[in-house]
Amino acid sequence: MRVVMFYHSLVSDWNHGNAHFLRGVASELLARGVEVAVYEPHDAWSVSSLLAEQGSGPVDAFHRAYPSLRSERYDPATLDLDAALDGADLVLVHEWNSHSLVARIGLHRRDHDYRLLFHDTHHRAVSDEDAMAAYDLRYYDGVLAFGDVIRHMYEARGWAAQAWTWHEAADTRVFHPIDGIERAHDLVWIGNWGDDERTAELHEFLVDPARDLALEGTVHGVRYPADALAALGETGLRFAGWLPNFAVPRVFAAHRFTVHVPRGPYVRSLPGIPTIRPFEALACGIPLISAPWDDVEGLFRPGIDFLVAANGAGMRRHMRDLLHDPGMAAELAVRGRERLLSRHTCSHRVDELLRIHASLAPAAPRSIHA
Repeated sequence: MRVVMFYHSLVSDWNHGNAHFLRGVASELLARGVEVAVYEPHDAWSVSSLLAEQGSGPVDAFHRAYPSLRSERYDPATLDLDAALDGADLVLVHEWNSHSLVARIGLHRRDHDYRLLFHDTHHRAVSDEDAMAAYDLRYYDGVLAFGDVIRHMYEARGWAAQAWTWHEAADTRVFHPIDGIERAHDLVWIGNWGDDERTAELHEFLVDPARDLALEGTVHGVRYPADALAALGETGLRFAGWLPNFAVPRVFAAHRFTVHVPRGPYVRSLPGIPTIRPFEALACGIPLISAPWDDVEGLFRPGIDFLVAANGAGMRRHMRDLLHDPGMAAELAVRGRERLLSRHTCSHRVDELLRIHASLAPAAPRSIHA
């Protein structure tokens, strides 16, 4: 079986969380003997930003961490789809690709018999409907949506022939507990500050509790404005900048707990979609406290697998509990990891993907339009 994947970037996760899941899925497919080809644009902004900020070292480190993973960097003006898709059985096209490339691959599919799926892992379906409606998916076999609410939008609006929910998950080859590291620090937060999508929430659930409880710990991420750095400077948290995803497990192992603060669009419009960070935290066996999000799909057991803080006061209370009750913290971490391993690994997602592929029996290419 040959799977071809068109994504923004495999080699860079600088402000690019989709790389985490892509790496995990590609690794799992390769482990099962599937031939995998990943294509990323030669001018991917995540790679450019990473190189500008960090130099070439992180790209070299990626290849050491994932020796089996490779990608082809292409120029859209010269991309030969006949060569790229030769022998393909399944093609995945991520929604960060340009409208023109998405349409071009669809037209190629019209005249070939591989299965073609569009992969949506963002909130643009609700925050920028016009942009998503403009994708030409006529010749796609369907859409992989990272939550039921996104899947329902594709179905209700007739954007695709059919759609499946395909949540992100943890790559447990990389994300697992690390023995031999002392939990010498209190709190770790790994995430990007971003574009005011959760500024108020980050103050309420991260910065203010850390300051008020005099917590010591670490913050990793990019796109932190001066006022955010100033606010962190009033806490005992050290800002340590960008961290590659494959280095996260060791950082988790050195801290007593972490927090999840969902972005505003996810809380308001995308219930049931937690993003990939909680999956990875639970896989690493670190106690997790989450700001409110509505787990309408029953992915986890809030209050059992992780703690939920309804507000800043609740976050302070949970933080105190985890700091002063190591037994409670250890039990929470065990339950969360057990739930993760039972349902939410990249192995589970590849099982789901292969079942979807098998359900798409070879047939004449079809359009979703009459």
